[in-house]
Amino acid sequence: MRRLRNLAWLLALAALAAGCGEPASGGEGASTASTRVRTLTLGAYTTPREVYGREIIPAFQRMWREKTGEDVRFHEPYLRSGAQARAVIGGFEADVVALSLEPDVERLVDAGLITHDWKAGPHGGMVSRSVVVIGVRPGNPKSIRGWDDLRRPGIQVLTPSPRTSGGAMWNIAAIWGAATRGKAGRGASPETVVQEIVRNVAIMDKGARESMLTFESGVGDAAITYENEVLVAQQAGRAMDYVIPSSTILIENPAAVVDVYAEKHGNRDIAEAFVAFLGTPEVQRMFARYGLRSVDPVVAEETAAQYPPPADLFTVRDLGGWPALTERLFAPGGVFDRATERLAGAR
Repeated sequence: MRRLRNLAWLLALAALAAGCGEPASGGEGASTASTRVRTLTLGAYTTPREVYGREIIPAFQRMWREKTGEDVRFHEPYLRSGAQARAVIGGFEADVVALSLEPDVERLVDAGLITHDWKAGPHGGMVSRSVVVIGVRPGNPKSIRGWDDLRRPGIQVLTPSPRTSGGAMWNIAAIWGAATRGKAGRGASPETVVQEIVRNVAIMDKGARESMLTFESGVGDAAITYENEVLVAQQAGRAMDYVIPSSTILIENPAAVVDVYAEKHGNRDIAEAFVAFLGTPEVQRMFARYGLRSVDPVVAEETAAQYPPPADLFTVRDLGGWPALTERLFAPGGVFDRATERLAGAR
């Protein structure tokens, strides 16, 4: 069995090296023989795949060509955030990572692959935001308004597993935070609130995108997810509504240059330029068109009507920061483990 797991991991790395079936993005036309062509490898999580592929990368290619005369091609496999971080540590040589949450970038710091202070730039190294919401069926037939409705007997909930999905870590943190702040639970302890919602989970997929596809297939009454996942589904014509709980967490998504690999490939200049480009108002408006909230105050003000703030919007810092939260909720024997143990015992 161990040999099979090792083989599966090697095959996954090989798929990343080949692009996971995603062709490298080309430029705005055929390169001439005299034009220098460079390749930047972006290791990103799956949720913002559409905005990167359709808008951000083509815009950067145009900007870089105008500035330097060089064509830049992108190698851009997408994976679940945690899996992407593990792949980079395992030898996938990404010049830049764009991941779901800070702890996945910190893994690369701990591995010695990111050596600069990636949080020193504007917005603390974050390039996009969202909030955790509850996707519901059109017309909200189950009258789901917030976290406590997901505790009701008979409600089928979808959320990916935080053991494999950064999005799921945001989901559990949102429930936990709302309960600890007295905005969910109706007197029940925060751990009980998490347990009761987990008890109603029908399918726990590996990643946020897989979970939404399961919901779109007709499974479940509610899906805990990123706001932008629902908005992208709606843009694609899929019938789905969503509810923003009155108390929920602000999702903050980081991007960073992977120093060791960018230096190895001679790509530090282009990698740094790409990460800086993600914070520009032009790109922040692109993120907003694909359901992501802006980190830029001016763009956030421009799009305020599209993205109203929840009544009680809190951050990971309000919950003690990622190290403390990870230890309490997701470490072996933590709140999530105890919730799934009780679920297994009940079944």
